[in-house]
Amino acid sequence: MLEQGTVAVVHYVGRLAGDDGSVFDTSDVDVALAEGIYHPNRDYSPIEFRIGDETVRPPIEAAVREMDAGETRTVRLDPEDAFGLRSDDRVVEYPRDALDTDEPPTEGDLVGPESLPADAEETRAVETGWITGVRENTVEIDFNHELAGEPVAFELRLLSVSENE
Repeated sequence: MLEQGTVAVVHYVGRLAGDDGSVFDTSDVDVALAEGIYHPNRDYSPIEFRIGDETVRPPIEAAVREMDAGETRTVRLDPEDAFGLRSDDRVVEYPRDALDTDEPPTEGDLVGPESLPADAEETRAVETGWITGVRENTVEIDFNHELAGEPVAFELRLLSVSENE
């Protein structure tokens, strides 16, 4: 069992926990290439965290605490432990002309907080939302995480550990 303060270095593969087990994220470049999710601007490297610092989701830390270097383990996370539950309150409608965008809004576009109206304080802290509807006078933006409501599974490979420093 890893002690509080131990540094763990972990490669991970995140998959949807449903029937197809599609990979949605990984820290391993070889997996990204093999799964067709490689992005050239991304840095693919293992995550490094100190046990007890609460920098990773609690179920992931709990699994890593029980692992030995070189071991691989899969941890399933329910939506509330992963990306949260989907909430209709996080789908917001704005006047179309209130958005500050260079191009006309299109369904599926990402919208950052800098594009939101100044009076949208409740959602301005959110990094991005997806335009889910464009009407004549309004735009609907979904600020739920794209995996909200989805159970996921993380395959964890503990590469190394370093003792308390």
